[in-house]
Amino acid sequence: MQTMAVQIEDSYVQNFMTYVNNHSVNITISKDKNLDLDPYFYERQQELQEIRNNIKNGNSQLTSFKDFEKETNQFEKELELKHAN
Repeated sequence: MQTMAVQIEDSYVQNFMTYVNNHSVNITISKDKNLDLDPYFYERQQELQEIRNNIKNGNSQLTSFKDFEKETNQFEKELELKHAN
């Protein structure tokens, strides 16, 4: 058995479901729990994979939390100085 994702035009859903019901011995439909929890699950998964690939191939750098915290604190101090003037 194979699992596939199928996109169906809204206007064709009823026809598709009729077809599935007529061939239910060979077709099983189940809801994707990932999409129930997060409608953008697969888009986010793909984006994360691209980020990981960019880090692995050197197109992006991963910043440590310590460095991030230091840079954020410095940025906040700069904003406070600008706001005070």
